[in-house]
Amino acid sequence: MSGQEIVFTLLGVVAVGSGILVVTTRQLVHAALWLVVSFGALAGGYLVLTAEFVAWVQVLIYVGAIVVLLLFGIMLTRAPIGESADLDSGNRWAALAVAVATAAVLVTLMAVGFRDERMELDAGGGSAETLGAAVFRTWVLPFEVLSVLLLASLVGAIVLSRSDIGPGGPGPGEDG
Repeated sequence: MSGQEIVFTLLGVVAVGSGILVVTTRQLVHAALWLVVSFGALAGGYLVLTAEFVAWVQVLIYVGAIVVLLLFGIMLTRAPIGESADLDSGNRWAALAVAVATAAVLVTLMAVGFRDERMELDAGGGSAETLGAAVFRTWVLPFEVLSVLLLASLVGAIVLSRSDIGPGGPGPGEDG
């Protein structure tokens, strides 16, 4: 194994480990912080694969914007910040079984599908020109749909956090 493969494997272990901590922690803010670690490890993996532009987009968009959006959503909806028993639905073992089965299927498909295939890493594979051409030719509609979805989720979080909207709050034109 080369040094590049060792670093990539270590970053993968960090990404998977922090991803597991995201879904197993009982504190929402800690889950968001573990998500930052997972996204950071993914960005490191992109750097190892010589996709610098994609790595910086990962850091700016996912680590910066998406995690901040999640934290705003947590704060605006007045979700419990500390440990909460409400976060445990009692389906932990069923969820674990489904997660392990899904991971086993995906790993088996990848192992059978690629077997002994090796891919040489080309420098500049994640260049801005290549990525821009792909995004603005092929993926422009899904990209825009995702941006509208994120905007709608933020507006929904703001509406849910307002106490003056709904049956208990004052109506239009009334002082609250």
